[in-house]
Amino acid sequence: MSEQQPNNQLNIEISEEVAEGEYANLAIITHSHAEFVIDFVNVMPGTPKSKVKSRIILTPMHAKRFMKALIDNIEKYENLNGNIQDLEQVEIPMNFGGPIAQA
Repeated sequence: MSEQQPNNQLNIEISEEVAEGEYANLAIITHSHAEFVIDFVNVMPGTPKSKVKSRIILTPMHAKRFMKALIDNIEKYENLNGNIQDLEQVEIPMNFGGPIAQA
């Protein structure tokens, strides 16, 4: 008699609210000896204050796995769509769409 292999499939559900997602154009990463904390922020031009839209807390091992998965996905994206322009190559105005500072 053959033993049946356990089903290693993971069933993941997502609520409608989470499926809508949150837009972020800034990530702030901090860490301790036990965890990495990634805060995703939506910074809007001309707005003096921004809020953290989502916070993800990872173990160091999962943070490293996440980094490797992100690198792999960026490589796949660039193979299909061309290189993503690096931030150092983009001129970002200091006023970011807000009023120009005057002395």
